[in-house]
Amino acid sequence: MRPAINLAQPRRLVICLGPGGVGKTTFSAALALEAAIRGRSVDVMTIDPAPRLIDALGLEGDAAQPRPVDLAQLHAKAAGRLRAMRLDPKATFDGLIERYAPSAATRDAIMIGRIYQNLSNALAGVADYMAMERLLALHHEEAANLIVLDTPPAQSALDFLDAPQRMIELIGSRAISLLGTSRGALRTPAAIVDFAARAVLSAFDRITGLHLLTDVRAFVTNFEGMYEGFAARALEAQALLSDPLTTLAVLITTPEPERTAQTCQFAEALHARKICIGAVVVNRMMKPLPDDAEIERAKLPVALKRKLRRNLADFAALKDREASAIAELRAAFGDDTRIFASYDYGREPRSLKDLAALAANLRPL
Repeated sequence: MRPAINLAQPRRLVICLGPGGVGKTTFSAALALEAAIRGRSVDVMTIDPAPRLIDALGLEGDAAQPRPVDLAQLHAKAAGRLRAMRLDPKATFDGLIERYAPSAATRDAIMIGRIYQNLSNALAGVADYMAMERLLALHHEEAANLIVLDTPPAQSALDFLDAPQRMIELIGSRAISLLGTSRGALRTPAAIVDFAARAVLSAFDRITGLHLLTDVRAFVTNFEGMYEGFAARALEAQALLSDPLTTLAVLITTPEPERTAQTCQFAEALHARKICIGAVVVNRMMKPLPDDAEIERAKLPVALKRKLRRNLADFAALKDREASAIAELRAAFGDDTRIFASYDYGREPRSLKDLAALAANLRPL
């Protein structure tokens, strides 16, 4: 039996996206597990700081490096390999400096500096780009031929997707050279403005004693020669995300009107970034309702049948709301994007077998 969502070669990257609270982490784990069961070597990574992905796959403790998931309990004949990890932005940034610093002295100067210590521990912005760097590192490893990426809720996911472009713009801007220009280079009005800005920072340093200008100038100088490498990797990441043959986005949502509207808006943002949407999964849908005739045929007291009919009418109203949500998704995505239902089983998956069943039981709508 073929999988509902095509994760076969040449796909190398699957990104699970969508609003918060719709089950992205669960489906990231489920899709990665299904691909591994079918024989692929899979890495699944979450860039959400919460440990839900690691918990869902039955792992404990730190997972900053890929950790193997034991598939033996599934008794899959053609099982491949599955590893899971959670992004550690600081460890990734430290690794980049270790790898690309032109010398050990430069590496040490960067890593002990006050600016780097604060920057590498920051969550906003830096975490987005470090997630992209970690993704590239996994992409270049021969060990995995499929990467499944679990993203945070929609707006934070867009920040992650925009990280390569922001890095390219930063490195191409004059901000990098603002503090490195000598007095002899003051030949343009813009350079004079830069010199004035440095003068203000110098005065601030004298008043506060923080030595901010010295620290920032040392940080920028130590990174000299590494900017081109950052820019090249940002361009590579941008190309990877927008390659329709390699990368597939799977949107996860639920049938509530608010979530459906958010998903449609999110899809527009992905189209603007040239990211291919391969499937939409509508999670926690109600199972098909019984026919009213079944109640009539049942050998039950009249009063109980009356209550059952009222309950059925209430559930039918909810099904009508679901149908409206599906119609809205069909109108937004057209016939090119497949839409799947994942029925609500009343509880969260508790084991690898539950996750495998979740992926296997997706049904086209």
